[in-house]
Amino acid sequence: MAVSANRLELLQIAEATAREKSIPREVVLSAIEDALQRAARSRYGQETEVRAEINPKTGEIRFSRLLQVVDLVENDATQINLADAHKKNPAAQVGDWIAETLPPVDFARIAAQAAKQVIVQKVRDAERDRQYQEYKDRIGEIVNGVVKRAEYGNVIVDLGRGEAIIRRDELIPREMFRPGDRVRAYVYDVRREPRGPQIFMSRTHPQFMAKLFAQEVPEIYDGIIEVKSVARDPGSRAKIAVISRDSSIDPVGACVGMRGSRVQAVVNELQGEKIDIIPWSVDAATFIVNALQPAEVVKVVLDEDSSRIEVVVPDDQLSLAIGRRGQNVRLASQLTGWDIDILTEAEESERRQKEFAERTQAFMEALDVDEVVGQLLAAEGFRSVEELAFVELAELASIEGFDEETAEEIQNRAREHLARIEAELDARRRELGVADELKEIDGVTSPMLVKFGENDVKTIEDLAGCATDDLVGWSERKDGESVKHAGLLDGIEISREEAEAMIMAARVRAGWVEAAAPVEEPAEAGEA
Repeated sequence: MAVSANRLELLQIAEATAREKSIPREVVLSAIEDALQRAARSRYGQETEVRAEINPKTGEIRFSRLLQVVDLVENDATQINLADAHKKNPAAQVGDWIAETLPPVDFARIAAQAAKQVIVQKVRDAERDRQYQEYKDRIGEIVNGVVKRAEYGNVIVDLGRGEAIIRRDELIPREMFRPGDRVRAYVYDVRREPRGPQIFMSRTHPQFMAKLFAQEVPEIYDGIIEVKSVARDPGSRAKIAVISRDSSIDPVGACVGMRGSRVQAVVNELQGEKIDIIPWSVDAATFIVNALQPAEVVKVVLDEDSSRIEVVVPDDQLSLAIGRRGQNVRLASQLTGWDIDILTEAEESERRQKEFAERTQAFMEALDVDEVVGQLLAAEGFRSVEELAFVELAELASIEGFDEETAEEIQNRAREHLARIEAELDARRRELGVADELKEIDGVTSPMLVKFGENDVKTIEDLAGCATDDLVGWSERKDGESVKHAGLLDGIEISREEAEAMIMAARVRAGWVEAAAPVEEPAEAGEA
């Protein structure tokens, strides 16, 4: 059967549109069918269930009307009685649908224009869906494109089969692009939006540098060397931590390359950004010392509960460790995930002397002893009166110049001091109106009860309604620095787990939740 010119032209248009928009040919034909159906309804009535079918091989268009088989016809446009249905299909039953062929339709100008709009909209929707499906799987990749235009500092990039945007804050400072320039960037987000999928790219994202190294260093691409973390001050300086899974391969040397060729290729792409390549270590102290290079570190003191670390450097290394405008220590903090406090040896010595004097004075006032005894206790490493009250008597007696009688007297004075403080705190707690039942919660101490009263937590229900952050505070990172928000128990040493346990105990006592059933230990082999 020969295909008419009009039919052939229809198939050619569908083929060309599908190829141009990179969408399946079937989608274009389906859009045309939908448009023809809408146009046919304007001829036969909007309530008529019209179907249009296009033969994908010949381009022949067939119209049909769907009628539902019913016992009693209420609408001739959509229903047919059983007797008439049997003439068309002897096997028809009530509830079935009968297709009735319609003659070809000559569309009016308005109907044709509406059909055109439907086709355009369907094709556009299919193109947008294709773009979204293609680029949502490319999040985390580097893609190449050509700059199409710049709008208010944002750069619009033509990717060939879609458009992406690099926002002004995602561009490296002092970086300028003109229409026609080629650009490489990191795809960090793809979103569905009414105007089409939005593809967001970045040249300042830390992973952009990691992916550039993966392109330049075969060992990273093969997985022999792993990039553990990246910290960047875009356009100025960056640090990247790497580790090798093969002990025979130096991760830093592999990333630098012969005469610095590999790292230089990345530096050129990032507009001259200086890059420090750091060997990663599972030991936090070692990793932080490496991250602060090129500064030398004398000593580190870790506080794992608050993720803080004190770093002591020689006096002449302080400016090098901090860096210009704090850049070096800020990048090291971002790279390691620790908050870093930098002290010189002189500052640390001064602080230690100050702490020693404060502890000596505290012992003298609490125990009513002279300065020599206070200094002896501080020099032995005792930090508080509580430690003296509950330490083994033999340990106190072993201090040079002490005997058992002296040690016992000091311990008695320490316990009497604690008892006086406890009585004062309890009186203050009663004055604030804190309920006695709060004392029965495991882990709650008298200083905590006073803090509760000062912050209007006076009953079991008040404590049960608190969150862990309310008690111990929380930290958040802003502009690469950690900001600490104080909690109700600020100044009292308590872990998040202990605070959570107290809140859960209060909720059980208040009847808000049921106590967790104790976990039975499995019987060991040989036990009855």
